[in-house]
Amino acid sequence: MSEKASAKKPALHGRYGEWWQTAPSFGWLLFFFAVPTVLIIIMSFRPAGDYGGFAKGWSLKAWIELGHPSYPMIVWRTIWLSLVATVICIGMGLPVGYLLGRAEPKFRAVLLLLVVVPFWTNFLIRVYAWKVLLHPAGFLRHFLISIGVIGDDTLLLYNEWAVLLVMVYAYVPFAILPIYAAAEKFDFSLMDAARDLGASSIQAFWLVFVPGVQRGLMAAVVMVLIPSLGSYVIPELVGGPAGEMIGNKIAQRVFVDRNWPHAAALATLLMLVTLLPVAFAYLQGRRESVPSGEKKGGRP
Repeated sequence: MSEKASAKKPALHGRYGEWWQTAPSFGWLLFFFAVPTVLIIIMSFRPAGDYGGFAKGWSLKAWIELGHPSYPMIVWRTIWLSLVATVICIGMGLPVGYLLGRAEPKFRAVLLLLVVVPFWTNFLIRVYAWKVLLHPAGFLRHFLISIGVIGDDTLLLYNEWAVLLVMVYAYVPFAILPIYAAAEKFDFSLMDAARDLGASSIQAFWLVFVPGVQRGLMAAVVMVLIPSLGSYVIPELVGGPAGEMIGNKIAQRVFVDRNWPHAAALATLLMLVTLLPVAFAYLQGRRESVPSGEKKGGRP
């Protein structure tokens, strides 16, 4: 056998080995993500049945109904609450991730434990706890009224701000952990060098540390923004009609109105909005992975 044939055989064997290794995860994504996604998109073009479900034929009525005047407000509320919650979580996650990265190993384990402790309690129970805490008859509202912070007619529950508060509480660990993972690999001597060159501590943090953990930062944005856009339990329990988001409308169309084509159209719309940050993060990662020589058209 020639040398070329013997070299080609291991290369083909390695390629097939990679395919076999990725086949389980690819099959999982295909059957539990791609296929349901395509089915939802198809169902959005079916007409609604008289008694719920689907009728025969095809129709654009579900998409036309998305032009109802109430939907732009709900979509806008979903987007702005998700964006603000993401910004706040990143703002809290950056300093915490920095402190975790610089902490001594014996203290780091304790601090990480404090970050993940909320995951030991069921998510629904934690949201209900906030509902009790913010209740009109709860201790917190009476205390704030007694010290003059809010008036007697101010409600802490069933509004957009209650949804934002609980979303930040629920998703801030998802911002801290990716940033910490990047900070753990960061060379903090670069910040010391920046301070030696005349930069202040704040300047060293923003100009050296933040760009150095950019990958973790992008991961944190995606991990907070995506679940925020699809939130259902939080606005359902603490938001009320004033804090309704797209997820609540989808549930209403499925379980109450039984207008499944309309629910499928809303789900498709939410899917498109959710995929935007994922696509941005993917393109950003691809751009960073290209060597600088290739970007300029030269050799790496």
